[in-house]
Amino acid sequence: MRTLRVVGLHEDGESIVCEDPERRERFVLPADERLRAAARGDITRLGQIEIELEAQMRPREIQARIRAGETVEQVATASGVPTDRVERFAHPVLLERSRYAELAQQAHPVRDDGPDVQTLAEVVAHAFGARGHDFSQSEWDAWRGDDGKWVVCLRWSAGRSSNRAHWTFTPGSHGGSVTAIDDLAAALLDPTSFRTPRAVSDLTERTAPQEEQERSSAAEEELEPVLFDCPEFDEPDEPRGTASNVIEAPLPAGEPPTEEAPYDERIGADGRGTGGEPDRTAPAAGQGGTGPDGGPGSGPGTPRPKRRGGHTPVPAWEDVLLGVRSQRG
Repeated sequence: MRTLRVVGLHEDGESIVCEDPERRERFVLPADERLRAAARGDITRLGQIEIELEAQMRPREIQARIRAGETVEQVATASGVPTDRVERFAHPVLLERSRYAELAQQAHPVRDDGPDVQTLAEVVAHAFGARGHDFSQSEWDAWRGDDGKWVVCLRWSAGRSSNRAHWTFTPGSHGGSVTAIDDLAAALLDPTSFRTPRAVSDLTERTAPQEEQERSSAAEEELEPVLFDCPEFDEPDEPRGTASNVIEAPLPAGEPPTEEAPYDERIGADGRGTGGEPDRTAPAAGQGGTGPDGGPGSGPGTPRPKRRGGHTPVPAWEDVLLGVRSQRG
């Protein structure tokens, strides 16, 4: 125990400043009735003052404050009474509060159309399941309000937030009833107050494949040739002079077929016969090559119109680009 010496009166006029001579540390001592009694050496008065200070918080008052919702630590701090002394009187009240919290869980919530069939614990457990909370980690408590009615409190944590919901508990038949006090308590009783949030996928993982697919599709569209449905630009499937392009005229009955020169020998480069004259097939017997008016006949001996020889017409580049039909050759 260190010895202190009195330095003087504090600025507030209600405390005495003391100092440790060895360490030069200063202390403030309240100049109350106990200090005065100690300075006088009045031991009897010191004992009376101690009893009066402890009697400032009577056991009934301690229990009333605990029943109103305060904790043992709060009562001990407010009264200056040791915690162990407060606990002796607070223990039966704490049991009473725990009992009412259990009874309130078996009560029925009051709705617009009357009490619910389910109990408060069942409704809250279902609401916690829909929200993804752990109902077993919640804490129930109860205390008596200023109006004499019991208030039930539910505490739980969701993420980094601490939540509280309060109901008014009215004991009665069939477990009694509870009525929501705040909005959070009403939301737990309303099954339509919570909607499951939609899952949001990581956009960074989906963007890369989609962009790659869009790039490949755009590249394929650029490389794909543009085709036009134009008959003039269609090339024949078979070369000219083949059997598929030759249409044989029917011969009269009883006349043997005549031998003809090959098509390549009869058709020159300029589309005329080898003798410089157009190749005309002789009309069959009994059929003239001309009609009554001297024009070309319509019988089987009528010469077939020759197709333009040479090469397949190739469209110009501007015709392919613009998709039009040219009047050339």
